[in-house]
Amino acid sequence: MQQTDRDAALFQASRPMRILRRVAGGDGIISFAILIAILLSWQAAVSLLDVPAFILPAPTEVLAWLIRGFSAAPDDPVSFWPHLGVTLWEALVGFVAGVIVGVLLGFALAHWPRAERIFYPYIQAFNGLPKIAIAPLMVVWLGFGLEPKIWMAAILVFFPMMINAMAGYHSVDPDRIDLARACNATRTQIFFKIIVPSSLPFLFAGLHMASVLAILGAIVGEFVGATRGLGMLLLQYNNNMQMGGVFALLIVLGALGYGLNLLMQLAERKYCFWARRSKTFGH
Repeated sequence: MQQTDRDAALFQASRPMRILRRVAGGDGIISFAILIAILLSWQAAVSLLDVPAFILPAPTEVLAWLIRGFSAAPDDPVSFWPHLGVTLWEALVGFVAGVIVGVLLGFALAHWPRAERIFYPYIQAFNGLPKIAIAPLMVVWLGFGLEPKIWMAAILVFFPMMINAMAGYHSVDPDRIDLARACNATRTQIFFKIIVPSSLPFLFAGLHMASVLAILGAIVGEFVGATRGLGMLLLQYNNNMQMGGVFALLIVLGALGYGLNLLMQLAERKYCFWARRSKTFGH
């Protein structure tokens, strides 16, 4: 009993040191220090060189825009909240649609090589088109509502997911499939027990890109024609030379993309932990 109490006391005493070592030894402090250095240099350059606010606003002005945009009530014209909700909804719906269609089509083309040889050149040609040129067509066909922005987000998400799904399917070891067939495994079992798990590292690589591209697609759609959304607000601030608001919205978009990518990292850590572990061992 005394030994147990002693071990518990030692564990509690060592816990703050372990947390301190984890924080001090992490790269987060270095990243934060770099951010502080950039902000201080930015503020000093703007103050010393007397740069006009319509060219480069000071960090303090950008912070004031952020505070005003997020502290205002949702029905206030200066509030960021309703525009953030619209853009986030467009990006999420387009993300889900693009992921589902991209993965299914990628697996289908990889499963039937002849179909891949026939249709893949057309898919690649469409992928090579500048997406900003497609956005006006979406507005003409679907109007100024949410639909064209969702389609733009889905289109940008679709291609990396399809390519990575095909690469993941082709990466499966044929010997594993032959062994499963020798054990009388059905096609459904082979697909869900071998092909899908083997493709997960490739799929998550596509998800990391798609999480950012979904926001980009929504913003591009809002640039062409929208009455709400961060892209519309960004264009409005830029036309009015309100650079403080422009930089504030760029920070919001960057944080939004980072947040979605972080969710993908957490999902990968949970559902594809063996691939992350092998990478760690490899280094």
